[in-house]
Amino acid sequence: MSDATGRQSLSAWGLEPAVDYIERAQRADGLVLWYPDGPADPWDHVESAMGLSVAGRRDAAERAYRWVADAQHDDGALWATYGDPEDGDGAHAGDEPRKETHRSAYVAVGVWHHYLCTGDRGFLADLWPTVRDALAFACAQQADSGEIYWSVSPDGEPYEDALISGCASLYKSLACGAAIAGELGFTDARERWLEARTRLGEAIRTRPDRFDRTWESKSRYAMDWFYPVLCGVLTGDPARNRLEAGLDRFLEEGLGCRCVDDEPWVTVAESCELVISLAAVGRQERAREIYEWLFQWTDDEGIFWTGYQFEDEEFWPGERPTWTCGAAVLAADALSGVSGAADLFTDPLFE
Repeated sequence: MSDATGRQSLSAWGLEPAVDYIERAQRADGLVLWYPDGPADPWDHVESAMGLSVAGRRDAAERAYRWVADAQHDDGALWATYGDPEDGDGAHAGDEPRKETHRSAYVAVGVWHHYLCTGDRGFLADLWPTVRDALAFACAQQADSGEIYWSVSPDGEPYEDALISGCASLYKSLACGAAIAGELGFTDARERWLEARTRLGEAIRTRPDRFDRTWESKSRYAMDWFYPVLCGVLTGDPARNRLEAGLDRFLEEGLGCRCVDDEPWVTVAESCELVISLAAVGRQERAREIYEWLFQWTDDEGIFWTGYQFEDEEFWPGERPTWTCGAAVLAADALSGVSGAADLFTDPLFE
């Protein structure tokens, strides 16, 4: 089913139940929980909001972004996690309260995405202070060697290590922030963020020693493989070569993308992000084939499970995350042009 512009609708993919589920998990204040009555985090909250924007759920999406504006701290950061009823404005049970740069800054991607979906310049202007302060927080944690430290403690001390996937996400956030600044005429901010992005991209491409220095076996994660492609750090032949080099490690034919290379577990969100990454390097047919595998991992309502453990032959864990549904909507958009933001990840800004 396509609309008058030739774009395929979400209903043609059977994704309306997934979008309905995101809305049901949204609190009255706008925060989108991982699942009803569960916790939340700012990055996945924005991913879910982007799914709402693609689906035309404009009011719900804008309430999600206004939650970010309301929850943002004076330094531009957000807590890494939210949602525990006993913890209010802090981390949910089991987590040390901290502020993570990529989670705080991802609002820039979401705000630019929503603008591309709606063309609402007033919304862009209203959210400008939130984007400005979020990216200022992230850039304040950038090392001389270009990487951006991944977290800051409640007392303001940075954890002096950087995550390859988190920094790739920050690279995209800086690009979207620069696009917003350019649209609104804030030239100084635009140039500052493009310069920070250039330094960050150079570090990701040429200084692997600066990343994941305090994490054991971090390279086992699929995200570290494809995120530099998904977020535009690598394009063209380097991007194609990187994806090709990891397919045997991470892709399970007929099932999806493993979350980690040493566990028999495919996850829907990582699979959707791989789909978008493949579409970005021109492998549309392969991307669509992988995407179509993923609909076997939905429940009877059409809502996606986190993933499937294919040795035990069971869904694991027994959760249906909103951000997984959001990733599925974004993948459909990248493949089918559902919204005006369909090219956000497949046509990198500022190459």
